[in-house]
Amino acid sequence: MNMNISEPHSHFVFVREFILLGFSYEWKIQSLLFSLFLTIYALTITGNGAIICALWHDQRLHIPMYIFLGNFSFLEIWYVSSTVPKMLVNLLSDKKTISFVGCFLQFYFFSSLGATECLHLTVMAFDRYLAICRPLHYPNIMTGHLCTKLVLICWVCGFLWFLIPIVLISQMPFCGPNIIDHVVCDPGPLFALACVSAPQTQLLCYSLSSIVIFGNFLFILGSYTLVLTAVQKAFSTCGSHLAVVSLFYGSLMVMYVNPGLRHSAKMQKVATLFYAMVTPFFNPLIYSLRNKEIKTALRKVMGSFNIM
Repeated sequence: MNMNISEPHSHFVFVREFILLGFSYEWKIQSLLFSLFLTIYALTITGNGAIICALWHDQRLHIPMYIFLGNFSFLEIWYVSSTVPKMLVNLLSDKKTISFVGCFLQFYFFSSLGATECLHLTVMAFDRYLAICRPLHYPNIMTGHLCTKLVLICWVCGFLWFLIPIVLISQMPFCGPNIIDHVVCDPGPLFALACVSAPQTQLLCYSLSSIVIFGNFLFILGSYTLVLTAVQKAFSTCGSHLAVVSLFYGSLMVMYVNPGLRHSAKMQKVATLFYAMVTPFFNPLIYSLRNKEIKTALRKVMGSFNIM
């Protein structure tokens, strides 16, 4: 496959597009994967969308806990949509190309939405800590104003967190080959394709990844340790959130907390699929199956559409 390149006024020959190999198997297997991924994607959008509709429809659930959950479901829809549609297109395409700009836009939105999710899970843990450990002060602390402010902080900080390293990586010379043996544009494969080494940029990228992953994860663990210490029976109400945290952070840590580890291409693809597609798929199931209020609200929404 010919490489699409351009020649600026330098001794480098720069790549104008990349080839995302993804899952390059025979046609029958790729068609099967397309059907599977499309089904998971559709169910993910439907499940998270149903939670948003249920929370919007039921006025009793317009409280901080469920506002955070509704925003989290909204975030999940955008998070999975930042990579899966292109993944599906590539499964049916022979070229599997993505433009230079498209690659870094995908990299930016995927990373930013992931960072936003990390921050949002932390805010949800903080909310549960206040509700269980400080029940008398909770209504005065977690006001609607603070709830809105925390949601906005998550989105703004998430979209600023990786901006500088992504800009720095985009300025690096990529002179070929232009083949990314991955399902998404990710820092590891991009660093490997660069013509020159950039240890400082690489250190900055993985340091920011470690901070946002470990920092938030430790805060969540600390919050639930205090919850368990204070009221052991109430800890069961946080099981849904802990399940989501374990799924999401577990797969992220495999990929990003130790840049010295050289994961195989297959391992990278499987791990990426897990936190990019599988986790958003399970989130609405985990939250709805363990929450009576959400199940009741979902029944009301479906009843209003004459589904039940």
